[in-house]
Amino acid sequence: MEGMTESEVAGLGVGALLFLATMAAPKVDAFIASSQRSSLGMCTRCGDLKVIACSTCRGQGLVQAGSFSMVNDILGPLGITASGSMPCPGCSARGHLPCPNCSKNI
Repeated sequence: MEGMTESEVAGLGVGALLFLATMAAPKVDAFIASSQRSSLGMCTRCGDLKVIACSTCRGQGLVQAGSFSMVNDILGPLGITASGSMPCPGCSARGHLPCPNCSKNI
Protein backbone atom coordinates (compact mmCIF):
# COMPACT_ATOMS: atom_id res chain seq x y z
CA MET A 1 0.00 0.00 0.00
CA GLU A 2 2.65 2.43 -1.02
CA GLY A 3 1.58 5.96 -1.70
CA MET A 4 -1.39 5.88 0.69
CA THR A 5 -1.61 8.40 3.48
CA GLU A 6 -2.50 7.46 7.03
CA SER A 7 -5.97 8.94 6.67
CA GLU A 8 -6.59 6.90 3.50
CA VAL A 9 -5.58 3.70 5.31
CA ALA A 10 -7.83 4.64 8.23
CA GLY A 11 -10.69 5.35 5.83
CA LEU A 12 -10.18 1.98 4.17
CA GLY A 13 -10.25 0.29 7.58
CA VAL A 14 -13.43 2.10 8.63
CA GLY A 15 -15.06 1.27 5.30
CA ALA A 16 -14.18 -2.40 5.71
CA LEU A 17 -15.63 -2.43 9.23
CA LEU A 18 -18.85 -0.78 8.04
CA PHE A 19 -19.14 -3.27 5.19
CA LEU A 20 -18.66 -6.23 7.54
CA ALA A 21 -21.17 -4.81 10.03
CA THR A 22 -23.71 -4.39 7.23
CA MET A 23 -23.22 -7.97 6.07
CA ALA A 24 -23.53 -9.36 9.62
CA ALA A 25 -26.54 -7.24 10.67
CA PRO A 26 -29.31 -9.68 9.56
CA LYS A 27 -27.68 -12.59 11.41
CA VAL A 28 -27.15 -10.52 14.55
CA ASP A 29 -30.75 -9.26 14.40
CA ALA A 30 -32.10 -12.81 14.02
CA PHE A 31 -30.02 -13.98 16.98
CA ILE A 32 -31.21 -11.13 19.22
CA ALA A 33 -34.85 -11.59 18.19
CA SER A 34 -34.66 -15.32 18.87
CA SER A 35 -33.15 -14.81 22.31
CA GLN A 36 -35.79 -12.18 23.17
CA ARG A 37 -38.60 -14.54 22.11
CA SER A 38 -37.05 -17.30 24.19
CA SER A 39 -36.83 -15.12 27.29
CA LEU A 40 -40.51 -14.18 26.86
CA GLY A 41 -41.52 -17.84 26.56
CA MET A 42 -42.51 -17.52 22.92
CA CYS A 43 -41.63 -19.78 19.99
CA THR A 44 -38.10 -18.81 18.95
CA ARG A 45 -38.84 -19.34 15.27
CA CYS A 46 -42.21 -17.65 14.66
CA GLY A 47 -42.89 -15.63 17.81
CA ASP A 48 -46.16 -17.53 18.45
CA LEU A 49 -47.61 -16.55 15.06
CA LYS A 50 -47.73 -20.28 14.19
CA VAL A 51 -46.61 -19.55 10.59
CA ILE A 52 -43.29 -18.66 8.94
CA ALA A 53 -42.61 -17.08 5.56
CA CYS A 54 -41.94 -19.49 2.71
CA SER A 55 -38.24 -19.53 1.89
CA THR A 56 -38.88 -20.22 -1.81
CA CYS A 57 -41.04 -17.17 -2.54
CA ARG A 58 -40.02 -15.11 0.53
CA GLY A 59 -43.64 -14.71 1.59
CA GLN A 60 -44.90 -13.40 -1.76
CA GLY A 61 -46.75 -16.52 -2.93
CA LEU A 62 -45.27 -16.14 -6.44
CA VAL A 63 -42.02 -17.29 -7.98
CA GLN A 64 -40.34 -16.32 -11.22
CA ALA A 65 -40.91 -18.86 -13.95
CA GLY A 66 -37.63 -19.52 -15.70
CA SER A 67 -34.47 -17.56 -15.13
CA PHE A 68 -33.43 -15.21 -12.34
CA SER A 69 -34.84 -11.73 -12.63
CA MET A 70 -33.67 -8.80 -10.52
CA VAL A 71 -36.73 -6.83 -11.63
CA ASN A 72 -39.03 -9.13 -9.64
CA ASP A 73 -36.75 -8.93 -6.59
CA ILE A 74 -37.09 -5.14 -6.64
CA LEU A 75 -40.77 -4.87 -7.58
CA GLY A 76 -42.04 -7.93 -5.65
CA PRO A 77 -42.15 -6.27 -2.21
CA LEU A 78 -44.09 -3.39 -3.76
CA GLY A 79 -46.83 -5.80 -4.90
CA ILE A 80 -45.99 -5.42 -8.59
CA THR A 81 -45.38 -8.67 -10.44
CA ALA A 82 -43.68 -8.88 -13.80
CA SER A 83 -44.93 -11.29 -16.41
CA GLY A 84 -43.70 -14.84 -16.06
CA SER A 85 -44.60 -15.21 -12.39
CA MET A 86 -46.28 -18.40 -11.28
CA PRO A 87 -47.75 -19.63 -7.99
CA CYS A 88 -45.15 -20.90 -5.54
CA PRO A 89 -45.13 -24.71 -5.38
CA GLY A 90 -43.52 -24.70 -1.93
CA CYS A 91 -46.39 -23.00 -0.10
CA SER A 92 -49.24 -23.41 -2.63
CA ALA A 93 -49.21 -19.64 -3.30
CA ARG A 94 -50.07 -18.80 0.34
CA GLY A 95 -46.71 -17.21 1.14
CA HIS A 96 -46.40 -18.95 4.49
CA LEU A 97 -45.98 -22.40 6.00
CA PRO A 98 -46.86 -23.82 9.43
CA CYS A 99 -44.08 -23.24 11.95
CA PRO A 100 -42.13 -26.51 12.33
CA ASN A 101 -41.31 -25.75 15.98
CA CYS A 102 -44.96 -25.13 16.92
CA SER A 103 -46.18 -28.11 14.87
CA LYS A 104 -44.09 -30.44 17.07
CA ASN A 105 -45.89 -29.24 20.20
CA ILE A 106 -49.40 -29.94 18.90
